[in-house]
Amino acid sequence: MLRCVWLVLISIYLAPAHAQDVAVKSGAMTLNANLEKAANWPQRVVLMTHGTFAFSRAEIMTDLQQAFKKQNLSSLSINISYAIDNRASAAYDCAVPSRFKHTDAVDEIGVWLNWLKQQGVQEIVLLGHSRGGNQSAWFAAERNDPIIQKLVLISPNPYTLSSPIQQYKAIFGREYKSTLVKARNLVARGRGTTLLEHVDFLFCPQTTVTAEAFVSHYAAEPRFDTLALLRNVKPPTLVVVGSADEIVPDLAKLTKVIADDKRISLKVVEGADHFFLDLYAEDLANVVIPFVKK
Repeated sequence: MLRCVWLVLISIYLAPAHAQDVAVKSGAMTLNANLEKAANWPQRVVLMTHGTFAFSRAEIMTDLQQAFKKQNLSSLSINISYAIDNRASAAYDCAVPSRFKHTDAVDEIGVWLNWLKQQGVQEIVLLGHSRGGNQSAWFAAERNDPIIQKLVLISPNPYTLSSPIQQYKAIFGREYKSTLVKARNLVARGRGTTLLEHVDFLFCPQTTVTAEAFVSHYAAEPRFDTLALLRNVKPPTLVVVGSADEIVPDLAKLTKVIADDKRISLKVVEGADHFFLDLYAEDLANVVIPFVKK
C-alpha cells in the first residue's frame, strides 16, 4: 500500500520544465525556485509553495504557472530545500536523512517574499498546495506583511489532534507514540540533531530522521490547523477542494463552517482529487485565476 502511494506521488510530481530557474542565498543555503514572468511583471506575483516531498516543478505547480502566464499573471514556484543545499527540482529521496522541520518552509517563504520585494514586486498572492497550504497560511497569519494581497489554499491539510495519528496509521499500519516520546526526550536534552534510524516518517518507510524533525512534524501543534489560522489572516482567502479528495476528505465540510464568501471563500471542483490531475488542472485554474485577478 505504502509503495503504491509513493509511486503515485512520484508520477504526479514529474513535470516538464517551463519556467526560469532563480536562486537566492539564505545563510549557508542556496534556495531554488522557478520564475514565470508575464507582461505584468513586477506588478503582481503569485508566490507558490508545493506539498509534502514535492518540488517547484510538480505537475500542479507547472500547470498553474502556465495558466497564470496566459492570463498575464507572473508566478514564482519555490522549491522547499528540506535542509538540502541547492536542492534539485525533483521528488524527495527517502534515502536522504531527513533533517528539516515543518517551519523551515515557513521561513523560506519569507526569504522568497523578500527577494520579490527586491525585484520591485508590489503585490503578492500567496498560494499553497496541501502541506504547502498550511505553511502559506501560517506565514500569512503570523508575518502579516501588507504586500500579501490574497491567499489561495489548494487542498490544505485540516488538523485535529487525531489527524496525524490517523494518517500515520493509514500509511504505515502502526502508531508513532513511542518514537515521538524518544525524539522529544532527545530534544529536551539538547540533542535534537540526533539521527533516529529505521523510522517511518511522512511518506518514507524505515528512513533516517533527526529527533527535532520528527517532533516538528508529529508533536501536537495548534498551528497545524490551517482553518484555525485563517482567523488571523487579513487578506481575502480562497480555499479550493476537490470533491474526490481522499487525503483530506472532510475539508469542504470543515471549510463551509467558516466560509462567508467575503473574507474566506470556498470552491469545490467536482470530480477532482487531491492533486487536480489531467483536465482538472484546467478546472482548478478557472477557479483560482478569477479570484487572483479580481
